[in-house]
Amino acid sequence: MARTDPKSIKRKSQTEHLPFTKTNYQILLVGLLVIALGYYALAQEPWDGTMPLVVAPILLVLGYCVIIPVGILYRKRQEVESAEISPQSTRAQ
Repeated sequence: MARTDPKSIKRKSQTEHLPFTKTNYQILLVGLLVIALGYYALAQEPWDGTMPLVVAPILLVLGYCVIIPVGILYRKRQEVESAEISPQSTRAQ
C-alpha cells in the first residue's frame, strides 16, 4: 500500500467566473414573468372560467418546468465546445 504525498498531487488551475451570463438572467426573468402571469390568471374572478382552469396551469407549468430550467442550464455553443477540449487532448496532437 503505497502512500501518495499530498504535495505531489497536481491541481488544475481554473479561472473562476460566474456561471450565469446576461442571457441566463434574461431567460430567468422571462420565466418569472410567465409564473407571475400564471398566478394572476389563477386569481381571476370567475373561478370556473377559462383563465383559472386552463390558461393559468399552462403558464405555471411552462414557467416552472421549462423556462426556469432552460435559464439555469443554458450555455452558449461556443462555451460548450471550448469546455469539451481539454489541455491533455491538445498535447497529444
